[in-house]
Amino acid sequence: MYTKEVFNQKMNRWINIDAENEAELKNLYRDFGIDREFVDYSLDRNERAHMDYDKATDVLLLIFNTPNRRKIDNHYETVPVTFILVDRTLITVTTQQSKYLYFEIKNYLEKNPDCTLFELLFSSLFIVSDQYFPFVEGMDRERKRISNLLKEKTTKQNLLLLSDLETGIVYFVTASRQNVLLVQQVKSHGIYRRLSDQEKERLDDVLIEAQQLVEMTQLSSQILQQLSGTYNNILNNNLNDTMRVLTVLSVLLTVPTIVSGFFGMNMPLPLEHSAIGWVITIIVSLFLWLGLSYILRKLMK
Repeated sequence: MYTKEVFNQKMNRWINIDAENEAELKNLYRDFGIDREFVDYSLDRNERAHMDYDKATDVLLLIFNTPNRRKIDNHYETVPVTFILVDRTLITVTTQQSKYLYFEIKNYLEKNPDCTLFELLFSSLFIVSDQYFPFVEGMDRERKRISNLLKEKTTKQNLLLLSDLETGIVYFVTASRQNVLLVQQVKSHGIYRRLSDQEKERLDDVLIEAQQLVEMTQLSSQILQQLSGTYNNILNNNLNDTMRVLTVLSVLLTVPTIVSGFFGMNMPLPLEHSAIGWVITIIVSLFLWLGLSYILRKLMK
């Protein structure tokens, strides 16, 4: 089932329909004479943000990215939401992941019952952009928490948490950039000239909000990349230190092996008939070991 609201003194309508109900969605589009291609856009879960305008039927379609409030594989993603303007009607197509937008838009409409069709559309886009900020702020808090954990101990689990944050912010950066391009496309389209001053001002607000979101997500992404790179360098340095210690130990262990190896040869050797020959051999090995240790320590410094 779809929901229907009337506003602006009953001159305009807003219809919200669930994309899961494919048959009803197609019937609704057929009733309004909307192109079949627009139906495919609405049903595509991976559709990128873009704008389409059918001049023959005066149908405007906008695909806008909105955050999915539920994590997928421990990170946030985005989902497309469809907005269609046709015959003094705004049609929004949402999914289970973006159903929350319906209540946000409805709340705005209750407070602004006299808004025009384009004002409702642009306000909806503003609402979508505004939904990102709590998630980005939450990611920043999570980043600080994980950073503190990594300072205490650089574990695999903490690094995986950091990786999940990076994945989520990449989705947000990409989605917010596409949203900005969409709003700019609307401003450069011929339909922009039909807007009133108040509607243009509302569209400018959407663009400003979308650009602020891009800057905020890019900053968070850069900080996460820097943090990830820092701990990668720390792990590499730790590995280098470990390998250096193991190399030094292996070199030092060769000293007693070489010295004692001489006495395993089938040939006359000094001290082989002495009762304290093995003690002298150990002392010689120890002095050589200490001397080599001193040289290696100087070289490493």
